[in-house]
Amino acid sequence: MNPLLDSLQTYPFEKLRELFRGVTPNADLRHISFGIGEPKHPTPPFIRQAVIDALGGLASYPATLGSEPLREAIARWATQRYHLPPLDPKTQVLPVAGSREALFALAQTVLDPTLGGTNATRDPAQRAIVICPNPFYQIYEGAALLGDAEPYFVNSDPARNFACDYSVVPDDVWARTQLVYVCSPGNPTGAVMTLDDWRELFALSDRHGFVIASDECYSEIYFDEATPPLGGLQAAHQLGRGYERLVMLSSLSKRSNVPGMRSGFVAGDAAILKQFLLYRTYHGAALSTVYQTASIAAWNDEAHVRENRAKYVQKFSAVTPMLADVLDVRLPDAAFYLWANVARTGLTDTAFAQRLYADYNVTVLPGSYLARTAHGTNPGRDFVRIALVAEPAECIEGARRIVEFCRALGR
Repeated sequence: MNPLLDSLQTYPFEKLRELFRGVTPNADLRHISFGIGEPKHPTPPFIRQAVIDALGGLASYPATLGSEPLREAIARWATQRYHLPPLDPKTQVLPVAGSREALFALAQTVLDPTLGGTNATRDPAQRAIVICPNPFYQIYEGAALLGDAEPYFVNSDPARNFACDYSVVPDDVWARTQLVYVCSPGNPTGAVMTLDDWRELFALSDRHGFVIASDECYSEIYFDEATPPLGGLQAAHQLGRGYERLVMLSSLSKRSNVPGMRSGFVAGDAAILKQFLLYRTYHGAALSTVYQTASIAAWNDEAHVRENRAKYVQKFSAVTPMLADVLDVRLPDAAFYLWANVARTGLTDTAFAQRLYADYNVTVLPGSYLARTAHGTNPGRDFVRIALVAEPAECIEGARRIVEFCRALGR
């Protein structure tokens, strides 16, 4: 077996199942899950109908490059959303089977595992590095490790709106860095990178030559229609540069409530996408023709996305002030998570999650499960991630139970 598999850590939801093993939740209360970031709003009927109407496509193999109409729809959407010069749908856009698999596969494309010698002769101190935010989406670490690279974690700073401070990364680390993952809006903090953040990262990429993978799957969940989150390609354009060594990844899962379609795209540096297409031709992860057709309908419509955002605004407006009475929590920049500090309850993040499940049948995810201990600390410790993905009434009921739980702890 591939020995690199032994380097992978247990996935957060497996850790959560182990934490809950042997715990009997309160049977008088219906279970409410804030644990998994899976959208629960109904899929828009027009997308469901588009799937049905395209079922004839099941008789054909899908093209890895995706259909021309889909690439054109994605290019048009991204150009309008981020106020860009027109993207070339032939060279700067590539449909993928969800941003998750693309985030993983991209590392296998851009990492050079021969840096510092062959497997037999390589100096471990010369191993390629992949920089990840901390806390982070666990796919980044797995992609690095299975690409035979070393993950290097840059802790988020609550005092800086959970931004990563890249100035603390040593020069010898940058010299070995081949790939940097960023997530904006961030999972789990909801933080959005500023133009100054991007300026700093672009300057580092210019100096050291690494690729930037910008995970933007939460970009369409925000709270002010007038100020959508800044994207990586948008930042590059505003700073007067091209897309060299930059790709962004997006998805319909959160935007359109179709996680089961596994439909997304990668856009940016045409040279990287050319090689990524070559990799994917052999990897065999082409998006089904049925979902390609339905995706065109989804990318071409914004009305359902605005309605979806309005639901999140309703939920966050109701839930955030409720929880702020008992936990250290505030409205995030974007995305559908509340990143709540539970230290004032006197419980660790894992104990908080376990007891909340036992007493009130509500699931939240311990923040320490979403981070690694790096530079002497685990930045997820004392936090829990609360995914407000259910319908408003269920989210409000879950928040009410959390408030009652926290108040009971103080009695």
